[in-house]
Amino acid sequence: MASTQYIINRKVYQRPQGLCLSENPGRIESGMLVPDGQEFSDFLVLSDHNRGEIDIAPERIGVKKRAINGRMRSQWIADKVTVSTSWNKLPSRAWPSGVQLDNGVNTAPYYDRYTVDGGAGANELVEWYKGHQGSFWVYLAYDRYPLVGEDKLYVYNEAIEVFFADFSYSVVSRSGTTGDLWNVDMKLEEA
Repeated sequence: MASTQYIINRKVYQRPQGLCLSENPGRIESGMLVPDGQEFSDFLVLSDHNRGEIDIAPERIGVKKRAINGRMRSQWIADKVTVSTSWNKLPSRAWPSGVQLDNGVNTAPYYDRYTVDGGAGANELVEWYKGHQGSFWVYLAYDRYPLVGEDKLYVYNEAIEVFFADFSYSVVSRSGTTGDLWNVDMKLEEA
């Protein structure tokens, strides 16, 4: 079961990876947003290995019409976001097969990781895509000053229920024994 200690140990750098996919909205534990369950089955920490920018595009849902006097009138219903990103030359797997994470700490040496931060490789992303036709949650870690104080830069600070809007991948380079390198594009739409 993931805990604050697991999430803290899971970070390779000072801040968590920018994105995490989860089957649940998680819980707040010691002031941190933590996904419930086990990594690679209930949640997936996405690698920052050659990741492009995280595009967050808000969409205002509502009706706008001009009144008879020419003035614009609008009725706001909701704001929803689309989150998209891509990876260039992402390793096809995060770890050699059989490696287990123990309380967020890998049991294999650092040099055994295929992704720089131990986050999900391309195959893990494809399996998540295939296994989630319905909604799931994306956790985001980015600075939203002044909403997110400096003390919250080191945790996931937002969770959004999403669906896959688009997902594609291509195998760009095949290697000998450590897997291949893939380009992956992912677009998520808020539920």
